[in-house]
Amino acid sequence: MPHGKPAGVRCIQLGDDARCLIFGQPGRPAVCSGLMPSAEMCGHDTGQAMRFLDELEVLTHP
Repeated sequence: MPHGKPAGVRCIQLGDDARCLIFGQPGRPAVCSGLMPSAEMCGHDTGQAMRFLDELEVLTHP
């Protein structure tokens, strides 16, 4: 996404199976390449993962 991705918006590079379509490619954003997901971050399902990300958004909002 040329101007970044707003919080809560699904990345355009995610396939139907929620896997990154540009994984390992040079054009993959550094923020994605540097992300080290944890069990806490991912949770047991998409809903838990989204709640974790929503909380991070609140905690880091300027």
